[in-house]
Amino acid sequence: DVHNKMGILALLPNVLYMVVSSSAVPVTDLLDRASQRSDKLHALSTSLSQELNSHLPLIGRVITPRPSMCHTAALQTPTDKTQTLQLSEANLLSLARSLLQAWMDPLVDISTSANSLPHPARNIISNQVQELQEHSKSLEDGLDILSRKMGPVAQTISFLPYLRGNDISQDRISSLINLQFLMSCFRRDSHKIDSFLKVLRCRAAKLQPQMC
Repeated sequence: DVHNKMGILALLPNVLYMVVSSSAVPVTDLLDRASQRSDKLHALSTSLSQELNSHLPLIGRVITPRPSMCHTAALQTPTDKTQTLQLSEANLLSLARSLLQAWMDPLVDISTSANSLPHPARNIISNQVQELQEHSKSLEDGLDILSRKMGPVAQTISFLPYLRGNDISQDRISSLINLQFLMSCFRRDSHKIDSFLKVLRCRAAKLQPQMC
């Protein structure tokens, strides 16, 4: 279709401008932006998790799956700050990108479930989940640019299979339990992503290790 081709051609200058512009941005600035975005991501996931938890009945808290059952638990990540500081910049970025990529599909499920959730704050939760998705995609795009500047190791992504569950909107308690579990997993992983990026930002600013 001629009109479609003309539309695509019209977009090309803008796409090229974005690519050239991002390649010209210093790594320190890119890390600053990524760190700010990951900080917001973790804050949002914490807020959502707390909101869901506040409406979870006592039995729900008892039978909620353990963190070791999160689909990202298979990825070997540092367990404390000391281990984090021992990793190279490229490995830290690879881990952050792997975790972020592993949540793209689950976030779609979370969004679908939130929209039909029998919850008094459903609209607020749905809006926050949408914001969470937007921040995740924006951060993913930013880390992709960073990885191209940091070499092949940073571009490596570990595949973490995610098995979609059954319809988690079958009843109120099951819906909340499953959604709360996914959000608690995401909150944990968003904290890791945020920590890795803050160490990267710290190193880029050439601060002493104890300051990171």
